[in-house]
Amino acid sequence: MRHHPAVVLAAILLSTLLLPLTLTGASIALPQIGADLHADLASVQWVVNGYNATFASFMLATGSLADLLGRRRVYAAGVGIFTVAGGLSAVAGDIVLLDVVRALGGIGAAAAATSASAILAATFHGRARARAFGVFGTVLGAGLAFGPSLAGLLIEAFGWRAVFAVPAILGAVVLALVPLLPESREATTRRIDWAGTASFTAALLLVISGFVEGPVRGWSDPLIVAAFVGAVVLLGVFVRVERRRPDPMFDLGLLASPRFLGMCVAAATIVSVVVPLLVYLPSYFTRVIGWSPAEAGAAMILLTAPTLVLPLLTGVLIRRIPPSAIVVTSVGVIALGAAWLTVLGPHADVLTLAGPLLTIGVGNGLSIGMLDGEAIGSVAPDRAGTAAGMLNTARLANETIAIAVVGSVLATTTAGQLADPGFTTGLRTVFWSLAGLAAAAVLLTATLLRRRAPVPVPVS
Repeated sequence: MRHHPAVVLAAILLSTLLLPLTLTGASIALPQIGADLHADLASVQWVVNGYNATFASFMLATGSLADLLGRRRVYAAGVGIFTVAGGLSAVAGDIVLLDVVRALGGIGAAAAATSASAILAATFHGRARARAFGVFGTVLGAGLAFGPSLAGLLIEAFGWRAVFAVPAILGAVVLALVPLLPESREATTRRIDWAGTASFTAALLLVISGFVEGPVRGWSDPLIVAAFVGAVVLLGVFVRVERRRPDPMFDLGLLASPRFLGMCVAAATIVSVVVPLLVYLPSYFTRVIGWSPAEAGAAMILLTAPTLVLPLLTGVLIRRIPPSAIVVTSVGVIALGAAWLTVLGPHADVLTLAGPLLTIGVGNGLSIGMLDGEAIGSVAPDRAGTAAGMLNTARLANETIAIAVVGSVLATTTAGQLADPGFTTGLRTVFWSLAGLAAAAVLLTATLLRRRAPVPVPVS
């Protein structure tokens, strides 16, 4: 069968748009979900945390499955799981069911995301490939930028269930296009690292569980203590498994490259600041300031819109300024924006918040795309795929943990109600903490990026 490139690109771009839309949409809908399903804060947090945790945990495993079983096959399975989970989320009448199917949707999203880029690479070549991936990045940024405002409009018009129903409907459209996509697989005897996947996933879920349930049960509760201890033990198991495998999915030897490690630190820091704001600021805007969901979503564009514009500027700057300087500057700008955001209060208006939100957005936008390219280019060419998987996994795992930690702080300061004045106090504490984290990351990243190491990195 002849596969038309335009159809391939349309299907991939549509599915790419759905993934950030589902994340930001769920974040906008959290207050309405909690009220409608009579759920406490810990249960509602899993609507976002469950999706993010499985998305992060299964990125490497589903990428390996795509190479071995076929990229189109795994892509179809991923979109199918994502679509079914979205449909079930839209009709869920119980918070536990919603949390479970959201976690299932994260697995589907991981499979779709890891397969999508491989399908593009197999379809397009030369300049056409560069253009395709350029549009791919733009659409991903658009989903992040306009997801909150679109979700706000959907909630006002149809209720919170539309945030899951619309992506599910669009997912069904993508599934109809799957037979028109090309199939490809890697000629290899490499096996799936199930032990690594299981230990990493379990460790991540235990960490998140500890932070989500800690404010409710108490930090000295035996189950909470056991969760954190178990996470440390499983992380040790994961490291041991990866060191002993001849073809590890998470090649710890790559961290011996100071430049690669520095880029990973920068990427992890940026998402640890930006993503929790995407999740919790909309709730503050609606519950404390009193904005409608649509108004809250529109305000969030100040934070996300720079990701659409600034990558083009970065492409110009990189000809005159070293990439490492741009990366360090990006993290520094985000630190400044996080500290500035402490002006947030019950009577804040859009003009008050525009400066800090745009500042954080600029820091994020300057690094998008370029940071990934620099990180992957800092390792040996034959390790590029593994490096990309490690960078994305580190980014997603850190943003998931950051969401859980921030949620834990807010649950503690608001007694689980996300209401003023505890909400304001909690968020200001979070902003100062994130600013301090980013400032420390500036120093660490700058130190690492100044160090030199040979490009070939020994495999552990």
